[in-house]
Amino acid sequence: MQQLRAARRFRRIAAAGVFFQGGAAALDSGTIIASLVQGLTGSALAVGAAAAIARYGWLFPQLFVAYGAQRRARRLAYYKAGAFGRVACLAALGAVLLVMPREQQPLGVAAFFVLWTLYAFVGGILAVPYNDIVARSVAPQQRSRLLALRFFGGGVLALLVAAAAHRVLGRYAFPDDYALVILLGAGLLLVSALCFVSAGEPEPSVPAAAPGFGRFLRQGVDVFRADKRFRLFAYARCFDGLATMALPFYVVLAARAGVGHASVAILLGAQTAGALLSNPLWGLWGDRRGKRSLLAGTALLTALAPVLTLVLIAGGGTDDAASALPLLGAVFFFLGAAGNGRTIAHLGYLMEISPDDRRPAYSGYFNAITAPAMLSPLLGAVIAESVGLPAVFAGSAAAALLQVVAVRRLRRGD
Repeated sequence: MQQLRAARRFRRIAAAGVFFQGGAAALDSGTIIASLVQGLTGSALAVGAAAAIARYGWLFPQLFVAYGAQRRARRLAYYKAGAFGRVACLAALGAVLLVMPREQQPLGVAAFFVLWTLYAFVGGILAVPYNDIVARSVAPQQRSRLLALRFFGGGVLALLVAAAAHRVLGRYAFPDDYALVILLGAGLLLVSALCFVSAGEPEPSVPAAAPGFGRFLRQGVDVFRADKRFRLFAYARCFDGLATMALPFYVVLAARAGVGHASVAILLGAQTAGALLSNPLWGLWGDRRGKRSLLAGTALLTALAPVLTLVLIAGGGTDDAASALPLLGAVFFFLGAAGNGRTIAHLGYLMEISPDDRRPAYSGYFNAITAPAMLSPLLGAVIAESVGLPAVFAGSAAAALLQVVAVRRLRRGD
């Protein structure tokens, strides 16, 4: 009976991950949202701000949630608050875009950023309980398989989302077309939340001693100083954040080359295809050779997309839409492959190095330490506006190479 219950929980958690991946594709800050903000504002700074908000908002609440979750045996309530709360924010965002008067677009832009910020920060509530519940529900030797199933099924669903977005974008008036894509994403995230909640929570863990918040923070400093694997992994993750600062600006480059809104869905499809086709490799690699080896491999792959983009710019491949779209499609393919591998590696390695009785706290400490690096799209926006887009991709490639060095130190330090 216990095995049947565990198998059912595994299937439902996997299904929740599949629908999450599909919903996330409709809300991807590097394609759909970047193109929407570019169309609303025409500003690289605004595009970078939207990406930075999404990334930082996901991480910022986690330290506070970790403090609360560490003190409680059951953590599913935190997940519910974040999962259903962000769906409500997205529904409101889609509605605002649909009813926004065209002559009051600045007001609509302000409303977009308010709701997008709420969506990002409310969604950040669920990360800590999700990681903890999954780690307690799924055996270590099955976690890479779970993530691989999530990304494979989610990749197939994301391809369907990309196809739907391609049919919608440009067919309806802007920004109504983007509103419909966002509402599609909200619906898929709702299904994801219902699947995860239906899986239930395993037997509650014994809550750790409940220090005050100040002592909780000091314990985080102690963990950073004493746990060498944790510290080196945090350094590697910070370089990863810097290496991905260019993600929203590939769409800006495409827009400047004349690539239309509908074609952004093609780039999303290429990105999803890269994630989907590479998925079996990452799952096998993570389980057989370990998460540290996977971190090293995906760090190298992360450098490929910005380097390839610089080569395309230098060769005139992004001068017009006809040549830019297929070439950027190849870039997005590698972006998808690298992003999928990084996620599997980072989630899996953090679960491995976190003690069972302090996993929420470790997640909170780790994400609080690395959160500032997730604001790197703002740095990319400043560079793009002051120096130019090529400098953004050059900086991204340099940070990726530094990440390779950090991961190698991590492997030696363990």
